[in-house]
Amino acid sequence: MKTVPLPLVSIITPSFNQSGFLKSTIESVLAQDYPRLEYIVVDGGSTDGSVEVIKAYAHRLAWGVSERDQGQTDAINKGFARAKGEILAWINSDDTYNPGAVGCAVKCLMENPQAALVYSDCDYIDEQGRVIGRFPAAQTDYARLRRGYVHIPQQTMFFRSRYWREVGPLDPTFYFAMDYDLWTRLAARAPLKYIAGQTWANFRLHASGKTTTEDDRCWPEMLRVHYRDGGGFFSPIVAKYHLRKIIGPLWKRRIKSGWKS
Repeated sequence: MKTVPLPLVSIITPSFNQSGFLKSTIESVLAQDYPRLEYIVVDGGSTDGSVEVIKAYAHRLAWGVSERDQGQTDAINKGFARAKGEILAWINSDDTYNPGAVGCAVKCLMENPQAALVYSDCDYIDEQGRVIGRFPAAQTDYARLRRGYVHIPQQTMFFRSRYWREVGPLDPTFYFAMDYDLWTRLAARAPLKYIAGQTWANFRLHASGKTTTEDDRCWPEMLRVHYRDGGGFFSPIVAKYHLRKIIGPLWKRRIKSGWKS
């Protein structure tokens, strides 16, 4: 019986001044037991000690660089431009993978050849790595994404590079919702598959993270995608945007209270 070779997986970590968390992120990738892994770290010219962290692991990276860039989206694009994998992912420099995540994702993609992307459950963690909550992951698709029902934890997603070649790179004008924009473009071409019951990654919430400090920039960017793709004002995603403006501050207070407990 012919054995199907395992696909190469390319993982990108964009980073800028995250030395306090970067080591944990890198180690969570390098500790994966998947045998065909290409890891690239793209730093934006950090001045906080991140460069020294990257240098310590340079011998285990396919490529690492620290140079001024145009931000997170630019760094991810730069990494994927060098990536050779059949499967792609990015993990931000304050988030972490759980053991076995990459192998599980590859298995799910191989078992679901029609899917462009797979994703799973994700925990929220605090600065010390303690679990403080659960991301509300659920199955979504193109129609639901367009209505604002996202439910994809970016930290857990793995997608096929052939679709990246069709729809990439990420739009550099997006600061926050570049992942949402990518998901809608992928979902317009092939199914997205949610793998329930598996927790592949951890989404770190901390005082200096984008989700904490600049979450209000996300939904306006999602609306840009909505209107660009022909959406109208009387739509669930527009209603959700206005609702989020009301409940967003309450959510942030709840998260911050979780850090202190």
